[in-house]
Amino acid sequence: MSRAFQYKPKFVDIRVRPPKAGEAEAERDVHALKPGERACDHAGCRAPATTRAPKSREMLNEHYWFCQSHAAEYNRSWNFFAGMTDAQVQEAQAARAHGDRPTWQFKASRFSREAASIAAKSGEGMADPLGVLGKKKRVHEAPVRHLGKLERTALANLDLSEEADSPTIRARYTELVKRCHPDANGGDRSAEDRLQRVIRAYKTLQKAKLV
Repeated sequence: MSRAFQYKPKFVDIRVRPPKAGEAEAERDVHALKPGERACDHAGCRAPATTRAPKSREMLNEHYWFCQSHAAEYNRSWNFFAGMTDAQVQEAQAARAHGDRPTWQFKASRFSREAASIAAKSGEGMADPLGVLGKKKRVHEAPVRHLGKLERTALANLDLSEEADSPTIRARYTELVKRCHPDANGGDRSAEDRLQRVIRAYKTLQKAKLV
């Protein structure tokens, strides 16, 4: 073959652009979330959340966000009637069979003219800053604390009640880690499974802003 038809590559030295600062670490992290994605609510999971699940039967409008695998695991253990008696189950099923719709009383609103007239006649509409007329004082009740299934399970793994506050949770977590960790209990590894449950429970409570 003559020299005129010899193949000559156009690019002899093909080099890859070196990564900029921070790019190498992001490429190595295969679990890094993309913009707009949220992490799975399961403790320790870094996969993007794609599925939501209700927190409990008392909190059907509030949801956890899970990846596909943890959503399937959560749904397998989900029981709407957990902790209810047979009578409560039958009552709930009957209510759901009829649409579970609320009922209203057929009486005038307390803001109507009829209610205002009755209140004026009975003296309820009169100003009583000293409480002479014996009006009942409003009692400000403490807000009810609603917990989802994950939070209740986490507190149970820490041997705590659902009313436990943040300092109590931290103190109990520290106590159980010292008791179960091999470096603190003389090298006994029989409690390693319990230690992992305690750590996952604490992370769950941290995600729920209870610690």
